[in-house]
Amino acid sequence: MYISTYHISKVLEDQIFLDFLYCELDKDVSFESFRGHSRLIPISADYINNFFFDQNHVMNLLSRLEFAAWRCGSKSREEYKKFLNCFVSFVQELKVFFAVPKQQMSKITNPHHNELVVFIKFLLQILEETESLETESIVSVKLSIKILETELRFLITFLGDTPMSHPTETENMLTDMESLVNEVGNFLFSFLFTWNDPVMMTGVLDLSISDLLSKFELLKTKIKEHCITVFKLPSIMTPKTRVVSVFIVDTLLDDLNNLMNHRAYTIDGVQDQIITLHEELMLLTSSIEDVVSVSQTKTKVEEIVMGIVDIAYEIDYVINSFPPVWYLTLRLPQFMESSRLNRIAIKEMQKNIDVGIPEAIKYPSEQELPPPNSEDIFVGFKNEETKIVGQLVGGLNKLQIVTIFGMPGLGKTSLAKKLYNNESIVYHFDKRAWCVVSQTYQTTNMLIELLRSTSHINKEKIKKMDEESLVEELYKSLKGRRYLIVMDDIWDTEPWNDLKRYFPDDSTGSRILFTTQHKEVGVQASPNSVINKLPFMSEAECWELLQRKVFEKENCPPELLDIGKQVAKNCLGLPLAVVVIAAVLANMEKKVYLWQGIVGSLNSLIYEDSNNCIQILELSYKHLPAHLKPCFLYFGVFDAYKKIPVRKLISLWIAEGFIKKEANRHPEDVAKGYLMDLIDRSLVLVVEKRSDGGVKTCNIHDLLHGMCLRIAKVQKLSEGDGKTCWRTCVLLVRPQGLGLVTLGLGILLSN
Repeated sequence: MYISTYHISKVLEDQIFLDFLYCELDKDVSFESFRGHSRLIPISADYINNFFFDQNHVMNLLSRLEFAAWRCGSKSREEYKKFLNCFVSFVQELKVFFAVPKQQMSKITNPHHNELVVFIKFLLQILEETESLETESIVSVKLSIKILETELRFLITFLGDTPMSHPTETENMLTDMESLVNEVGNFLFSFLFTWNDPVMMTGVLDLSISDLLSKFELLKTKIKEHCITVFKLPSIMTPKTRVVSVFIVDTLLDDLNNLMNHRAYTIDGVQDQIITLHEELMLLTSSIEDVVSVSQTKTKVEEIVMGIVDIAYEIDYVINSFPPVWYLTLRLPQFMESSRLNRIAIKEMQKNIDVGIPEAIKYPSEQELPPPNSEDIFVGFKNEETKIVGQLVGGLNKLQIVTIFGMPGLGKTSLAKKLYNNESIVYHFDKRAWCVVSQTYQTTNMLIELLRSTSHINKEKIKKMDEESLVEELYKSLKGRRYLIVMDDIWDTEPWNDLKRYFPDDSTGSRILFTTQHKEVGVQASPNSVINKLPFMSEAECWELLQRKVFEKENCPPELLDIGKQVAKNCLGLPLAVVVIAAVLANMEKKVYLWQGIVGSLNSLIYEDSNNCIQILELSYKHLPAHLKPCFLYFGVFDAYKKIPVRKLISLWIAEGFIKKEANRHPEDVAKGYLMDLIDRSLVLVVEKRSDGGVKTCNIHDLLHGMCLRIAKVQKLSEGDGKTCWRTCVLLVRPQGLGLVTLGLGILLSN
């Protein structure tokens, strides 16, 4: 329970109480010291309030003190006496809190030595307030107090830096730091709250602070030795960032430029090292993106990029913590060496990569596809079917592309099959052919598929043809004819660019039908493309599809109607989810209690599907360019179904370093471009629009949200159930997370 200190602070500033106090205090006690130091009591009370729970006696004293302060509103000398007695009793109990708190008595549950960090911050608050006092004893040692503050702040920086993350080499270092910080706490308590202590004497006070500062010098010697020792150990690992985005290096370069141009006075003596580090990082950025774009799926590449990003976070943390120059002198050579080793690793890897040849093409798969038929159960999209049939058989006479795009698993291929076998289509076109493109397409395979449908050449003979012969025969089979070519599951315009010259345009009303997840595929393929966005199925359509898949031609039993409709509703309009769940229900006894168990576990059932339907969804992630992957995975931070304000989302992306810095473009505009790309790829849903047509709020489908968490778990970006750890992992913007808050969702990680 939090106990307010409002009335305590009010009484301690009340002139009538101070007049009473002047008369009441023993002549050996300095009234001025008491008056000044008493201002520190609210700071101590807030510290206890915020970070301790199993201290009932002290909390009761604090409650009594606040109550006594409230009663002082009567301005009664009797109430002032009661308040003063409570005040003295409370101060006598404070000493235990002027040492590093024990974990078992503290509310502080975050890792990374936070008990020590929180206590140092408390001491800094006390020292900062002490500086404002004008008592004789304080004025004479203000400079020494300033130095003491600087030393304590450095300890916070050091605790958050990588050398303190080594699993086996930090215990002695922590013990030494804790011992010295406890000495500072004991000194401050004696100085500030024991008003007749000899340390109050100016000369003794100066000697006490000087003694502490000399001990800090000894500690810094140990810190230097520790950093050198740990850096040489082969097992030292930088804290892993949880989402790979190489653009954090751009942010770091900006920070270094700002440091050199506007804060040069803080790096006197290490300017040359800062410049060298800047040049080293520039060399890294020239090769990172090329390696990622060529070999996105290689584990080794991702490990190297992850290491580079981690070093960037590490450098950014140290630079922006304003450490003393001696510490920069120690750490900068280590940063440069780590960067140099990563650059060498990238060069070695580039030697083993055939730059410009996508991995998918190196390992083509035979793309056999049986001719589309109309026997599959098809539900919904009646309006879309009617509209697209009109686009295929009507309109312009010249060759035209018609595109169906939408989220993975939405039924684009199923609708294309329905259209392919539509009576009007069959009657209208002289030739129809179908090929599957996919991410692993090969031109020869697509030509074989198309020629099988458009010519009467023996299939075995077609297989033996070379590519030149295939092209010639395909062109001849289509020349002068009205034809329909379906290019199913096309991911970009490259396959179309490879084939389009082989499709004659004789103004016969021929059509090319694309199915894709990416709207831009159709837009870029031709300026005259017709674009159709496939909507989600309605709840009624989901229920109809579920019934037909589970019960075939039979009716659903009445006792299963309600629970069946709930299952269909929970599929959120995605046919893929309906089909997978229907397969489970079809092989299950038709019992209400069994179906009820399905309602809350749709995602897990889909992920365990023996047909690996979730792979259909994951292909969308794998095909994303490197700069969009972290932006998409970031949606896993938010709750499923939640409307996400776009302004908040892009601010978080920018804060995380996910947005590439581009000349003459504001980061918000670049981030909006990223978002629109994800929307056009059918991965992000627009929930609300602004009056000017811009996107106001967005989210992702529940299955995609689950996929984000699943990818995080598979890649060891989270532990346990994924979600909670994901938040604490993905939002950290500094190594160790000490003394910092997340830039996303306002979750306090430490303080």
